[in-house]
Amino acid sequence: MRIATWNINSVTVRLPRLLAWLESTGTDVLCLQETKCTLEQFPHDELRALGYEAAVNANGRWNGVALVSRVGLADVVVGLPGGPEYEGVQEPRAVSATCGPVRLWSVYVPNGREIGHPHYAYKLAWLEALRVAAADDAAGSRPFAILGDYNVAPTDEDVFDTSFFEGQTHVTAPERDALAALRKTGLEDVVPRPLKYDRPYTYWDYRQLSFPKNRGMRIDLVYGNSPFAKAVSDAYVDREERKGKGASDHAPVVVDLDV
Repeated sequence: MRIATWNINSVTVRLPRLLAWLESTGTDVLCLQETKCTLEQFPHDELRALGYEAAVNANGRWNGVALVSRVGLADVVVGLPGGPEYEGVQEPRAVSATCGPVRLWSVYVPNGREIGHPHYAYKLAWLEALRVAAADDAAGSRPFAILGDYNVAPTDEDVFDTSFFEGQTHVTAPERDALAALRKTGLEDVVPRPLKYDRPYTYWDYRQLSFPKNRGMRIDLVYGNSPFAKAVSDAYVDREERKGKGASDHAPVVVDLDV
């Protein structure tokens, strides 16, 4: 079974790449983030033509997540149970479902903007709500994973230059502590380092030739419980999909399971 996560940075803009990628990789379940579309704009018909159905949480603004599956979608939960609001709105940042033998979440953790900004406090509150909501599944006997854009680099090894990020979000101790607390529910990072190359980043800014220079971050993560982690047979970052005209600024992260 092949499962992947991809911050696609607009599903409508990158639809041709999405469809081609699904066909070429044979992915069974894809967790999408930053869909940037309304529910009505989501490409259900085009995905259905390839044999996929989708569970979507979107409102047409800058967020939006989806689970795209060709092995079924059951017990769908739209949103983060108990999640905080930002400016009076619970943003569309989470969706979960059972896909065949596994339970999966697709999450798009708030960016945080800058230290001391209300969005930073919101980010930490959101991660705490995720920890609480996922605790039972994380400790359970069914394979379970939370995939997505966490907007946190777990360690200094996960950024190209620690000095570049000094005083910025994504690398602060409270953010990393929040990830550590999430892992303590029974989850682990199932994408090993190094992979098939040094420093397997997943995000590169569009500016300043960041991708050619490999000035990246590893912020797209797959956290799985013990039954999920034991089933992992391979994992990789698809750097090729970050190349070329019209690419997202994130690369897909792919995990193969023997289930």
